[in-house]
Amino acid sequence: MNRTHQRDAPDGAATRVRSGRWRRPGGSTRVVITIIAIATVVAAIVAGVGIAILLAPGSRAPEQPDAATRAPTAAPDYTRPAEWSPYRPAVHLTPAERWMNDPQRPIWLDGRWHYYYLYNADYPEGNGTEWYHATSTDLVHWRDEGVAIDKYENGLGDIETGSAVIDTENTAGFGAGAVIAMLTQQHEGVQRQSLFVSTDGGSRFEPYDGNPVMDNPGKTHWRDPKIVWDDARGEWLMVLAEGHRIGFYTSPDLKSWTYRSAFERDDLGVLECPDLFRMSLDGDPAKTTWVLAAGVNGTEHGMSTGTAYWTGAWDGERFTVDGDGDGAAPPSWLDRGADFYATVTWEDPRLPEAERLASRYSIGWLNNWAYAGELPTDDWHGGTDSVVRELALRSVDGRPTLVSTPVAALASLEGDAELVEHLRVSDASSTPLPQPDSDAYRLRVEVAADPGDPASEVRFRIKEGDGAFATVGVDFEAGTVFVARDADAVAASMPPVYRDVRTAPAPARDGVVTLDLVVDTGSVEVFANDGEAVLSNVVFGAPGANGLSVESVGGATELRSMRLAPLAVAAVERATGVRG
Repeated sequence: MNRTHQRDAPDGAATRVRSGRWRRPGGSTRVVITIIAIATVVAAIVAGVGIAILLAPGSRAPEQPDAATRAPTAAPDYTRPAEWSPYRPAVHLTPAERWMNDPQRPIWLDGRWHYYYLYNADYPEGNGTEWYHATSTDLVHWRDEGVAIDKYENGLGDIETGSAVIDTENTAGFGAGAVIAMLTQQHEGVQRQSLFVSTDGGSRFEPYDGNPVMDNPGKTHWRDPKIVWDDARGEWLMVLAEGHRIGFYTSPDLKSWTYRSAFERDDLGVLECPDLFRMSLDGDPAKTTWVLAAGVNGTEHGMSTGTAYWTGAWDGERFTVDGDGDGAAPPSWLDRGADFYATVTWEDPRLPEAERLASRYSIGWLNNWAYAGELPTDDWHGGTDSVVRELALRSVDGRPTLVSTPVAALASLEGDAELVEHLRVSDASSTPLPQPDSDAYRLRVEVAADPGDPASEVRFRIKEGDGAFATVGVDFEAGTVFVARDADAVAASMPPVYRDVRTAPAPARDGVVTLDLVVDTGSVEVFANDGEAVLSNVVFGAPGANGLSVESVGGATELRSMRLAPLAVAAVERATGVRG
């Protein structure tokens, strides 16, 4: 869906150091260069098997990409260009100008990932969106490719959310290998599903003469088609957001669709951006389950808007939630932050089947419709995309859980790290920490309550300066991790929901809670306990402020390890040749 202004609420090796001290890792130049080179190659290989395309029956996965398709190898720069605006991110995707929102699932074609997102070239004067095209070889470095589907051109309204597939077996009749996008168009408030075709490798799409392929049956909310190939049944499978329910449809050819059933909820607002996919549990190909996800309003569950999901079974007719035939079970949450919405996930077709089932990737929109147009960015609007995450379905406390970690290729941006080990943080002292000297950085910590004088909380202040900061903390007593931004540089001017503290379960594992923070100029993404819980939030310090401090509350905390690594600027390569 697109509404530009409003929307229905719906480690690397560590150098051992003396306790309480830090330094950059030493050693010979040869060793450092070798380690960096190995890490870069490994990251590139892992990223090269990173994201997916949806293939028709009998298709073969493409070969692994060679060196020519991998990430750029220019010398890293950890400081953004001086001419950039204060909040232009260093490692997150944004447009050069105007407005961005919903991600569209990437595909792999001709040695690159092809990714689309909703874009409004008329913002703020006009509404409506189109599909903007970006490509990448590693899901970290991006290149603008321009508009792929123009809004309004076929008379059915603006171009909204959907999904693209590669029809390798020509099921739709447009030729083997045609890229086909199925998406919502909206005209005068009526939402319909249309089909667009690309025969030039996903650069430009033309509307199908028979659009709309699904006319509106009289529903106010009827949008965001997500399509997968159901190999077991030899047909295309679609999930569609229909207000307080998700409809399931099947088709042999992407044009003629048959309604099968619906999954209904009345406690999550207007459902949007649904997804349906199959994964193996704990990497065991003999234990697979289907996952149904949707963008929701989680107010009744103490959440903001976000991405909820359920695990269960798909039998070709209906989706049944595990252990709960009527679907009334509380949802799980892919990310419990305030700003992770319109999520898309995908597999990698180049992997063997067992590995495809065990891993998946995701990206979300880092923004929230409660304040989407109020962020303090001047040269573009609509927030950013998250970093790409790697997903796995793991048994956590006896429950199938989608765990998320930053894509492995992000490590290729990491520079020389500063390390701290065995530091005691008390509530009565000011504990010095190494300070970020880069615009974006990655912070990994292991914390535990001191056995002799256990703290109730430990709090890390990020983006500290000029009296403003945001807090990322662990509540040991409650077993949670939290993000608070009520004291950041823009909080006072934002709606009350912006100042709400976001929390996620993070019980100590063997007495320790681990945090992995990806911090950029306007955001923090927190991955707790190896991705068992995630909190993503837009966060704004005073321009240029990037201080880092820690405090313990109600006792002492053991900072068992801390690794602070700068992230090199991954500037978007613009179509005009300008990077930014």
